[in-house]
Amino acid sequence: MGKDALTTREKIQYSLIGIVVLGGAFIIGRKVVLNNRANNEEQKTFESGSIPAFAKQIKMAFENDGWWGTDVEALRDTIRSIPSKEDFVKVMNSYSRLYNRTMMRDMQDELQTTEYNELLAIIAGKPDTLNSSSSAVIGPTQYLAWAQRLKAAFDIHYGLFPGTDESAVKAVFIEIPSKAVYQQVAAIYRQTYGNDLESDLRSELEFWEYDPMMSIIRSKP
Repeated sequence: MGKDALTTREKIQYSLIGIVVLGGAFIIGRKVVLNNRANNEEQKTFESGSIPAFAKQIKMAFENDGWWGTDVEALRDTIRSIPSKEDFVKVMNSYSRLYNRTMMRDMQDELQTTEYNELLAIIAGKPDTLNSSSSAVIGPTQYLAWAQRLKAAFDIHYGLFPGTDESAVKAVFIEIPSKAVYQQVAAIYRQTYGNDLESDLRSELEFWEYDPMMSIIRSKP
């Protein structure tokens, strides 16, 4: 064997070095690509109502200005503002491009089960796509979504103590367009959960909260 010939051990060492170098180059290159993608997506977040803006608002709700926990009301308002299921999927994709994270996994980590279920119900009640007729359609799917959100609001716990998410109840009541639709929601609620919505509202709300909450419904056509 010549002096310049490599031993088996040296060949293995050089191969390993090559793998490490190539692996490091791949990781660095991938990080550059992801950073560029995030920067490009970030530029679009300044347009109010845009898909990237929704994605950023969701992340900001998770971060809650550095305070412990998630700003659930801000998160709810953002999810409610997304026009359709199709747009919601676009928001998830934008979130992934911005933060290289899975939005639904982050949402699951940040929320209680009842809060997560409420937001799923908001999404379920949206039209599949946004068109001239979809926003005008209110039917059983939307009634069920409202009923599910109310039940989630009733089932919330604060630590070990059961409670009620009054802001979630109010959000549903504001969205319900009429007394007739409210009656449909109550019927679906009874059919789904076997309980009377009126009785559950009286049980879950303090006596000084019940009348102001119901006045939202009474003020509707």
